[in-house]
Amino acid sequence: MAAAAYDADVDGAVAAGSSAGYDLLIRNGHIIDGAGNPWFAGDVAVTGDRIAAVGDLHDAHAKREIDAQGRIVAPGFIDMLGQSEMSLLLDNRSLSKLSQGITTEITGEGGSIAPQNEKTIAPMKPFLDHYKLTIDWTTLDGYFKRLEKQGTPLNIGTYVGSAQIREAVIGDDDRAPTPADLDQMKALVEQAMKDGALGVSSALIYPPNIYAKTDELIALAQVASKYDGIYATHMRSEGASEMQALAEAIRIGREAHLPVEVFHLKVSGKPRWGSMKAVTANIQNARDSGLDIAADMYPYPAGATALASALPPWVADGGPLKLLERLKDPATRARIKKELA
Repeated sequence: MAAAAYDADVDGAVAAGSSAGYDLLIRNGHIIDGAGNPWFAGDVAVTGDRIAAVGDLHDAHAKREIDAQGRIVAPGFIDMLGQSEMSLLLDNRSLSKLSQGITTEITGEGGSIAPQNEKTIAPMKPFLDHYKLTIDWTTLDGYFKRLEKQGTPLNIGTYVGSAQIREAVIGDDDRAPTPADLDQMKALVEQAMKDGALGVSSALIYPPNIYAKTDELIALAQVASKYDGIYATHMRSEGASEMQALAEAIRIGREAHLPVEVFHLKVSGKPRWGSMKAVTANIQNARDSGLDIAADMYPYPAGATALASALPPWVADGGPLKLLERLKDPATRARIKKELA
């Protein structure tokens, strides 16, 4: 596949058939323009980092030409749920993304690259030490500046994670925020939105996000709404309680007055086979009632996640080191087995 970053607002685009010179000319491709139109055969011309013309450019010439016969030429794909924010600091070539035609990545599912402080950095210390990484930023703007200085071939956007916000203020404890805590959390969301976050996200099967009640999430989403952000969520359940989890996401969107995106929509577990129609019907009903809500899916019947998400929430209270400490206790393991039976 030949992929080209495409800007639909091309000022002064050269008409098809022009003899103007370009930096790059991709000829004879099957062009899919990303706007929902049928594919068509044609050429794409690039000048600098902008697409200058699309169409029949057989009279045009360029410093470099690529024959895309039998291949698809498309705008760079958007990975709308990526997790490369740290790996880009380790290896900024991003070969795994670019080789798939991905040129834009959106990160920040629940956790996010900012804000950072001692409470958020401490659990990552083994990872950071192993890769000799230093977190020298506290805000999203600080991360963007470091990434810009280092360089990246990808366009990067991010949500601010409600898990990250909670950990920065409360840590990994299973408790509700005090009024003062919540004010601090809202201020951190506001700073992230000013720094360019796309909205606030949640991943509600993972600690510490699992400890967040709906009202807490609404309060944070209301801040994002002020900046035209969205609420994007890995819902609290994709199994037996999925309908309740979806109802929670819809409530947050309505009460915070912002759009909702449901990450990797699915129905988990054999007992729920066939129930996707009911889930999508509820989403459509919310849309019909005026809520801007959508969902994304991955195209394979598999999944992988962390151990903490499969354990009772109390096991991870206090953080991953506390979890490991509890698992060493035979009586605690017996209690976990009983609760999971």
